[in-house]
Amino acid sequence: MTMSMTLLDLGTRPYPEVWELQRSLVEARSKGEIPDTLILVEHEHVITLGRKTSPENFKPLDVPVFQVERGGDATYHGPGQLVGYPIIKMEVPDVRNFVRSLEEVLILASRQFSVDAGRKEKHTGVWVGEKKLASIGVAVTNWVTYHGFALNVNTEMGYFHLIRPCGLDPDTMTSMQELTGKKLEMQSVKREVARSFSSVFGVDLVEGAPLRAST
Repeated sequence: MTMSMTLLDLGTRPYPEVWELQRSLVEARSKGEIPDTLILVEHEHVITLGRKTSPENFKPLDVPVFQVERGGDATYHGPGQLVGYPIIKMEVPDVRNFVRSLEEVLILASRQFSVDAGRKEKHTGVWVGEKKLASIGVAVTNWVTYHGFALNVNTEMGYFHLIRPCGLDPDTMTSMQELTGKKLEMQSVKREVARSFSSVFGVDLVEGAPLRAST
């Protein structure tokens, strides 16, 4: 029997609001009060710093900055970028495999838009040749995952030059818009990401509220 999972499309929301929501969902999921949940969202301009952020990869900016729990280095979120936060209770504590599954979701979804996405040896994320299309950084509390992936769809790429994203040269980053030469309709990308997520994780995604009272 296929398990159901809540899909929560938040549109565009400020980072702090969704960060707090993630932590609330993690607590509720760890108590068995809610099912697994996938959040899809675009953020207003923000820089987040993962646990591996090196001082040389970040400098004070006019853009809001948050130190967060996820793995990885500094990255940028903003309009035109699809961010996904899977809140999942892991049956098997295998973070590496979980990250590879997230990569597979984005690879499959991107290929539906004629973007030849794949992996790069010794590098996390989704790549097209030597260009990085999507970043992944997760955290796990009580074997419940949070944080997740950032897929550059119609992202304003200049903001990556404010940092060294994931410790890389900013010009390494690319977007689906750059690769295809056209702006993509975000809802179409969301649908393909959701479809690929369902396939890779073997779940039925059902739109619903972020929290449900326990019974």
